[in-house]
Amino acid sequence: MRKLAVITYLSLDGVMQAPGGPAEDPTGGFTHGGWSVNYFDDEMMGQVAEADPYELLLGHGTYEIFAAHWPYDEGPIADRLNGTRKHVASRTLQEPLEGNNSTLIKGDVAEYVAKLKRQDGPEIQVHGSPGLIQTLLQHDLIDQFRVWIFPLVLGTGKRLFGEGTIPVALKLVDSKVSKTGVTINTYERASDIDVGSFEFDEPTEAEIERRQRLAAT
Repeated sequence: MRKLAVITYLSLDGVMQAPGGPAEDPTGGFTHGGWSVNYFDDEMMGQVAEADPYELLLGHGTYEIFAAHWPYDEGPIADRLNGTRKHVASRTLQEPLEGNNSTLIKGDVAEYVAKLKRQDGPEIQVHGSPGLIQTLLQHDLIDQFRVWIFPLVLGTGKRLFGEGTIPVALKLVDSKVSKTGVTINTYERASDIDVGSFEFDEPTEAEIERRQRLAAT
């Protein structure tokens, strides 16, 4: 079984929209595009360039961002991304796709991804693609989250975890902090959520009244 990992740049308040530039994704009136750029240092760029082999699973918008940029760039990151096989989820794109090694997903995306994971091959990575991530979350297809948390708050924008997310407990398997204060955390699925309580075994009268007020609202 191949691992599917989501690689996400995230603000402290959970926004993942347009980390790479103002024109990357201004939809919804988003005005803070490029918020991650000035936090990158040589060590962070090296982690991106030196990753183990992988294939990409991309949504429509992120695929178009990649296709309009990386074939015209040079260097180890561009070489890696241009040479990597890409699976593209879109309802409107038509074949043949621009960009090297790109395949348009036909039919149900969740079924395609589940089948892809059962095949032999390298790790599957999702970069960007907030809409596609919601589909993967709803169908419980993500094995690992690699979340780069940047020390800023954006207030608005597309977020990593939407309303269709399946509740699940995660375990932290790796964590690093960059010299610029970016926390790079890797999480894997642990189990279902195991709830507990700090309440008294027998609630106080004040607590009973509080619960009654909540139930009446």
